[in-house]
Amino acid sequence: MAAITSPTWKERLEALRYVPMLLRLVWETDRRLASLMLVLRLAQSGIPVATLWVGKLIIDTVLALRSGPRDYGRLWELVALEIAIVVAGELLSRLSSLIEGLLGDLFSNHTSVRLMQHAASLDLEQLENPELYDELERARQQTTGRLGLLKQLLGIGQDFITLVSLAAALLVYSPLLVVLLVVAVLPAFAGEAHFGAVERALFVARTPERRQLDYLRLLGASERTAKEVQSLGLARWIIGRFKTLADRFYEDNKRLAIRRTVIGSALSILGTLGYYVAYVVILQRTVTGALTLGTLTLLAGSFARSRDVIERLLLGASGIYTQTFYLKDFADFFATRPKTVAPPGAPTVPRPIREGFVFENVGFRYPGSERWAVRNISFTLRPGERIALVGENGAGKTTLTKLVNRLYDPSEGRILLDGRDLREYDVASLRAAVGVIFQDFVRFDMRLDENIAIGEIDRERAYIDAPRDGVAPPASIVEAADKSLAASLLPRMPEGYAQMLGRRFQGGVELSGGEWQKIALA
Repeated sequence: MAAITSPTWKERLEALRYVPMLLRLVWETDRRLASLMLVLRLAQSGIPVATLWVGKLIIDTVLALRSGPRDYGRLWELVALEIAIVVAGELLSRLSSLIEGLLGDLFSNHTSVRLMQHAASLDLEQLENPELYDELERARQQTTGRLGLLKQLLGIGQDFITLVSLAAALLVYSPLLVVLLVVAVLPAFAGEAHFGAVERALFVARTPERRQLDYLRLLGASERTAKEVQSLGLARWIIGRFKTLADRFYEDNKRLAIRRTVIGSALSILGTLGYYVAYVVILQRTVTGALTLGTLTLLAGSFARSRDVIERLLLGASGIYTQTFYLKDFADFFATRPKTVAPPGAPTVPRPIREGFVFENVGFRYPGSERWAVRNISFTLRPGERIALVGENGAGKTTLTKLVNRLYDPSEGRILLDGRDLREYDVASLRAAVGVIFQDFVRFDMRLDENIAIGEIDRERAYIDAPRDGVAPPASIVEAADKSLAASLLPRMPEGYAQMLGRRFQGGVELSGGEWQKIALA
């Protein structure tokens, strides 16, 4: 495992620059829900101090009734007011949870779509880079959890407003109480800030091993690998390897959790002692008659709540530092730009092709490799001509196919199409014009007609995105199935072109390797 280094305070503060990006993403997700969430948080911030103040008035009124006229009207008004405040607080809390839950789902969907769109724009070379893939993995995990950072930000704003109102009461009666408040919560803040940073550093350092865990989990429990795992008797070995890695993760987590609990408990006790020092001060002033019992209740409650609020504020700030580091993963991934891009106004690939493809001294090395996959390759592929590339494994046959499709660009030399360098053409039009079936082609667990339609997705999208129950497929899909011999599979498809393929989903039909090749060819 990579060395774990905790970020400095300077790095934590610099990470806050990603917060505006989060706010922008949330605003783009749904402006109305985001605005409503903000309003609800503001309304909730006034509930605690209002409850304490009305409680003070109730106690003072009760004491006055014991020594004066028995007029209970004022008392029942205050009780009704407190009930209304508590009910309002409960309703605001539940409504806030509802809005935040809905916005969280939308935010997850929105960021997941953004992530897939950006990943689709990157080069194959970039996606095959282990470091970028680790970045992608961490960014993918952030699509579901980053609304928690927004909740923390709103919570801090809400707590700050609450604290100002509570501190005002404390300052009026005893400024010393405010000083004791700060002293009581600083130790817990320092401890949580430290362990939050260590937890983040551990998360980053573990990314490669975490991907290994996910891969081993897939190998050990997937229909795609079941044949090899059972035939070769790999289950025990895979499980053992998974347990070894998982146990290492557990031990690291356990050590951190124990240290955090022990140190956090000690620091929390210090904060509790600070609270009771303040409580003694309030009691002494009440005994001497400087404060009423109602004021005692107000100050004791204000101090206790203020302590909780300040602790949440400081710990929330520490949590924000930690979570913005996670947000940095998201931002860094989106900062990666594709290298395979066409110049502005690039022409589309000519149809029909007139002169064909010309390879001129083409050479290519895969990123990070010193070995040439192909070199000094020169030939011409004319329209209507068929060429078979023959060679040993690793000779570069598949590599040439990737170069034609611009999944990679040549390291030296160039490829021409109708006399123009491939790099000058619009990339999307080139890939739409070149049909490729790779040796390890993907078997899409989708309907038969969808498997065929994705070969010309832009042309067939209107069909596959529309309700199709009882609708015959277009002639283009039927023609492709006939030419590729995929139509020969229809007699064993109970649902015809609507038949689900693969075993991943209910009712799916599994095909042989040769039958899948027919589908891929279609």
